[in-house]
Amino acid sequence: MPKRKLLLVVALIAAVAAGPVAAQDLVQKGEYVFHAAGCAGCHTDVATKGPRLAGGRALKTPFGIFYSPNITKDPTHGIGGWSDADFLKAVKGGVDKTGRHLFPAFPYPSYTGMTDDDAKAIKAYIFSLPAVPKPNRPHDVSPPFGWRIAAWGWQLLFFSGPAAPPVPAGASEEVKRGHYLATALGHCGECHTQRNMLGVLDLSRHLGGNTAGPGGRVPNITPDKTGIAAMSEDDLMTLLDSGMTPDGDVVGGEMTEVVQETTSKLTPADRKALIAYLRVVTPVHFEKKK
Repeated sequence: MPKRKLLLVVALIAAVAAGPVAAQDLVQKGEYVFHAAGCAGCHTDVATKGPRLAGGRALKTPFGIFYSPNITKDPTHGIGGWSDADFLKAVKGGVDKTGRHLFPAFPYPSYTGMTDDDAKAIKAYIFSLPAVPKPNRPHDVSPPFGWRIAAWGWQLLFFSGPAAPPVPAGASEEVKRGHYLATALGHCGECHTQRNMLGVLDLSRHLGGNTAGPGGRVPNITPDKTGIAAMSEDDLMTLLDSGMTPDGDVVGGEMTEVVQETTSKLTPADRKALIAYLRVVTPVHFEKKK
């Protein structure tokens, strides 16, 4: 066999052999990013022990109750018919496969800071899981907030880029990683930052606490005395890993699921990076609830 043909055959064999391995690697990466992005917590109706990722989770907001959609690979009720481009457009652009503008109860203003590769990896992992043929539940939101044209108008007025301040100038690689984990994947600001009456995040109070978050009041996680200033790195590592606070209590409400589904599944290096970023954000004073 001529040398060129032999090399071509060897290359084809190598490509075929590498295919399943590459796909497996993408799924494994996707599983990690999936947890870092908190997908399971919002898209699983834990309260009624609903199927994983089949939607129906109630998200209470000042505008009404939004119910998360089915994101399993079911072709009828889920995202089984979505291409990578469809997925990217929804996750990072706030527009679904049919062209509907998504309500900002879905944190695409934060996810828009996610890399395309990470978003595609999440999709690969989701598509490795079972499909669940569960219909989506309509939102319980009063007009005009439940109208899709309102979502279009909100995006036109307020959605122009990532919903977080940029990474601090001169930041270390660790802080840059922490910024990405906190603002793009973990979308911490979606809950921990105060919003105005139109649901727009007040970035001047980034991560400084929220009086009307999901489930009620959400604490300040900036390095202020009303936030995490008094907590050591060990305190924060323990909290992110197990949910235990320095006084021996455990976090409650939505944060319980965040710990279970997200922060506890991060590598120690990523938890340290997240803490490193929280240490350098602008301190915000937020009076604790009496």
